[in-house]
Amino acid sequence: MRLKISARKSDLARLQAYMVGEILKEKNPGLEIEFKFKESLGDINLTTPLWQIPEKGVFTEDFFGELIRGETDMVVHSWKDLPTEAKTETVIAATLPRADQRDLLLVKKSHFEKLRTSKKMNVFSSSPRREYNLTNFFKEHLPFNLESVKFESVRGNIPTRIRKLLEAPETDGLIVAKAALDRLLTAKEPEFKEVQGLLRSYLDQVEFAALPLSINPNAAAQGALAVEIKADRADLKALLAKIDNPTTFQCAQKERDILASFGGGCHQKIGVAVLSRPYGEITILKGLTDGGTVLDKRELKPSVVSPKFSADQMWSSEVRAERKVLNGWKIPTGTNALYVSRSESWPESLKFDQYIWTAGTRTWKAMAQKGVWVHGCSEGLGEQEESRIDILAGKSLSWAKLTHDTGYEEGARQMPLVATYTLGEQNNATPVTGKECFFWSSGSQFLDTAKKHPEVLSKHHACGPGNTFKIIRQYLQEQGHFNESKLNIYLDQENWRQQCTK
Repeated sequence: MRLKISARKSDLARLQAYMVGEILKEKNPGLEIEFKFKESLGDINLTTPLWQIPEKGVFTEDFFGELIRGETDMVVHSWKDLPTEAKTETVIAATLPRADQRDLLLVKKSHFEKLRTSKKMNVFSSSPRREYNLTNFFKEHLPFNLESVKFESVRGNIPTRIRKLLEAPETDGLIVAKAALDRLLTAKEPEFKEVQGLLRSYLDQVEFAALPLSINPNAAAQGALAVEIKADRADLKALLAKIDNPTTFQCAQKERDILASFGGGCHQKIGVAVLSRPYGEITILKGLTDGGTVLDKRELKPSVVSPKFSADQMWSSEVRAERKVLNGWKIPTGTNALYVSRSESWPESLKFDQYIWTAGTRTWKAMAQKGVWVHGCSEGLGEQEESRIDILAGKSLSWAKLTHDTGYEEGARQMPLVATYTLGEQNNATPVTGKECFFWSSGSQFLDTAKKHPEVLSKHHACGPGNTFKIIRQYLQEQGHFNESKLNIYLDQENWRQQCTK
């Protein structure tokens, strides 16, 4: 069998077509593939910001006619480039595992002092979504005490946009889709060696930050590929079913459906991310509709049915404990990346100029106020969320975690713990009597309360998806009180109350 696969001529588009072709050949030995590459309208018009171009599907519509006329068998797209309106003549028949869907900020190292002095930052990005969601974030989460952030239009492929950043004397930063850089930097084909060398030389001149989805959810389906075929090609549907990734397909399609409900289009100031996790499905929606409605939703649909309680049966309390600085801490030899659980865990005397990751955006903000550049965060979802920055770093990262002296030890071989402070006795003033469901903000809060009030062990427990869950589960198992139906994960207290209140 011989197939024709079409895509745009850019490095990234060709690479994505090769990815689909390679896995098709793996699943179907003897399959022959011919690749067809050409420029689209969006490749030819490199001056007008995408959101101002009246035509829809400026990177994809040129290939529609080829499919209908039978001149090609399938087209490989970046799914985010496709219009959200459904077509009857063609279908998206498959996608591959999703690349990192986050946006990436690049800032010139040579401009750091200028940014600290001027407190103004100029950023290349043509996306209304990014400008709306990130302006205030940059002011508070970059270590420059910025007072002004200005976005400027930029067009071109990934290497071209980074080159334009480095050549523009008044521009400080650039935002790109992280998936594009990750894919180009890991391409195996010899034809991409030159662009990989160029990108590495560019990355040496910038600092990067993987931007949190909780603040800046991606463009719908960003990081996912779409394989488009004629709707009546049953033979190709069967062939592509062998390579399709259902989880990516479902999440990307849900994002597109949500965007379509607001009118669709890259002119929208709307980002939407759907994340599949073992404990449920997370949806993040942020932006501003054309009608002026502010969108701000972050919710978890748990994978199990939530128990229901009256408000007076539910217990939660902020963690109140004295923290005392420890001396004698030591960063393990060979460590080139630090995970910061809380800003208080960062010793004043610590000088570390490599990779820094925080537990959430609140810690990120506090670190920025200390003058520290942060490369990204776990967004409160736990340290099991992979940073996925080894590709950008160009090496495997060796992590250590800054935490307190009773930090959770499981997995310490992967991330050794560096105790920089100790926790005093906790003061949870909220009474536990008569409560049936507890939300724990930390593992130490649970352990302290359980030892003082062992009667809580038989109750229902809830927490976030990180180490707190592991600590609670382990202790309940040790005490003979573990019941899978009585330990549930939620994003935060608000999400817990929404799901569990009668």
